Amino acid sequence: MTCIIVDDEPLARQGMEMNIEAVASLQLLGSFSNAFAAGDFLRKEKVDIMFLDINMPELNGLDFLKSLRDVPLVIFTTAYPQYALESYELDAIDYLVKPIRIERFLKAVNKAENHLKLLQQESNSNHVEKIEDDFIFIKAERKFFKIYFRNILYIEGLKDYVIIYTAAEKVITAMNVKTIAAQLPDSIFARVSKSYIVNVLHLTSFDNEFVYIQSNEIPLGQSFKDNFMKQYIEGKVIKRQG
Repeated sequence: MTCIIVDDEPLARQGMEMNIEAVASLQLLGSFSNAFAAGDFLRKEKVDIMFLDINMPELNGLDFLKSLRDVPLVIFTTAYPQYALESYELDAIDYLVKPIRIERFLKAVNKAENHLKLLQQESNSNHVEKIEDDFIFIKAERKFFKIYFRNILYIEGLKDYVIIYTAAEKVITAMNVKTIAAQLPDSIFARVSKSYIVNVLHLTSFDNEFVYIQSNEIPLGQSFKDNFMKQYIEGKVIKRQG
């Protein structure tokens, strides 16, 4: 996988270069101290992954990402944890807080690699063929796959595709999150951010920033929080009496 680094701190770039060198599947194409230089490079070269700092002078990482048209997979690298939710609203693959541990770096890279593989599989023209009362048909590899709603854990949006996660498999289809959300029963499926839909039947726990489906931590977007709480949570919380 090809990658670039965008970070205004020389020591941070050096540390990230060492991490990348330790992973055989990664090929570093460039290391940039500012967003403008990185943007010029991205207009000329195809990049799979961008390791992007947030707090940079002139143009920060979040605004830089918003300005891009052809966006690689993005892994944010920053010393500021408070931007995590906003980063996921921008479809970031992961969010690494400095100092970055090598095991955490590897986890993010593995996640990006899995996403790239799924996108490559989409070349077989997977798509949603039909939605019935309690299941969905997905056409993939010249077959129709039947997925019951009750087996779906959550759905993740990635650019112009969605990834449907069940306990047994991951299926990718060419459809955006808004489109598939409109066709799923809102009695059990809740859109919790720009990029995620969860099956509330599999909801394990939640807080002000995340919902948890089994061991998966899914960001709860600010613009979706009120509706999620009102429709799925209010009236179901047991309160202390007296």
